[in-house]
Amino acid sequence: MIDCIAGYHLNPWTCGIAKFNTILGRHLSLPVVGIGSPDLDRYTRPLLSLKMSEFAEGDAHTLDAWVAEHTGRYELFLHAWDRTPTEDRLIARAARVCVGNRELFEQLVPTRPDVVELFCPGTLLNPQRFQRTDLSVFTFGMAHKIRVPLYRRLHRLLEATGKSYSVYVSTALHENTSFDDSFIVRFEELQAIFGEHVYFMGYLSDTAVFNHIVDCTFLAAFFEKGLRANNTSVIAAMECGCAVITNLDEHSPRGLAHMKNVIDINVCDRLPDFDQAEKIGRAAREITQTDYGWDQLVAQLRPAVRV
Repeated sequence: MIDCIAGYHLNPWTCGIAKFNTILGRHLSLPVVGIGSPDLDRYTRPLLSLKMSEFAEGDAHTLDAWVAEHTGRYELFLHAWDRTPTEDRLIARAARVCVGNRELFEQLVPTRPDVVELFCPGTLLNPQRFQRTDLSVFTFGMAHKIRVPLYRRLHRLLEATGKSYSVYVSTALHENTSFDDSFIVRFEELQAIFGEHVYFMGYLSDTAVFNHIVDCTFLAAFFEKGLRANNTSVIAAMECGCAVITNLDEHSPRGLAHMKNVIDINVCDRLPDFDQAEKIGRAAREITQTDYGWDQLVAQLRPAVRV
């Protein structure tokens, strides 16, 4: 019997096969390990669940060498077949070969008559319904910049209201970055803080972000040192009249004041009620229109523009 699931990519947030392997491992109560990892040597009958087109060239050679040393001692769940020599050896030396669809079955059955035709069930990692709540907090930012301690403070403030609440977490990525393990750890920390109240929204378009900003009670955005005048996500929320919960310091935009046009998490001892939050949102819109809008920026840049 198989004693582990072995995959190439392990991050279920960024790879469909990794997500499939994660859920399969849960259902079989088996660990998921990396192909090429030393951990794989601890198991005697791994199920390799993979698609060779995802492999880097060097990793494909490593797998080829591993297969040569483990003939008949692994099983294979193949998600695609590109007719490469490595795949042919992988298929020929497996104790059992399963495929995820009928097309793959018909392609492989001439050379591997005992191939097993299977399928892939749905892969929703967190099938949650949004619950209607009194308060809603939308928060978004770069995946590697989630400030967990400030979210703990936010949790205490939300709990102190005595109202039901939901926290919607979206994220953005810098170019050439990805949802790495550090982000997964941080988001799992947010799940530990907010429990069933938190929903991960993934990467959202500007249209989706705008609708969340308009509909939420608060937007939460926390920074390493404090809010800066070029933190465009917060300025966008303030332009929409949203009450923003953030952290301020001496270098934050001039004119911002706690409980006037923004909520400073570092000094906040209670969250404002609905009327106060709307008032803060209106004041936020006003200061962005007068001090931090496109008209003001263009007016200061125009003298430097050569006609």
